[in-house]
Amino acid sequence: MKFSVDKHEKYVVLKLNESKFTNDNTPKLKSEFILLNTEGYRNIVLDLSAIKQCDDSQDLSSLLVGDRLCKKSNGLFIVTGINEVVAKILEMSNLDQSLTIVSKLDEATDLIFMEEIEKELLGSVDKD
Repeated sequence: MKFSVDKHEKYVVLKLNESKFTNDNTPKLKSEFILLNTEGYRNIVLDLSAIKQCDDSQDLSSLLVGDRLCKKSNGLFIVTGINEVVAKILEMSNLDQSLTIVSKLDEATDLIFMEEIEKELLGSVDKD
């Protein structure tokens, strides 16, 4: 599976550089979610803009692993860049109800920063 990782202070962007989302590449994606979370990233943005084909909602259910890890760490898991094919499968499988989906990467980063500011104001972020 080809992907790029762009790490920032408050979040990480994982961009898939594959045209197909299949059960052949989902185990690597799950492993990357776990690795990033272990490294201390609680806010993960998954950019699916390169994905043109996805045949099975079972493959997309791997996104729930990222979502669970981020929520457990008091963070956000955001999916961006989905096309109509992927959106339809997410909707049919009701995954769109569980995941935070935005259309653009800058919307995802804005959402993360708003959440982080809110947590700081409420005092729920650990001070280093």
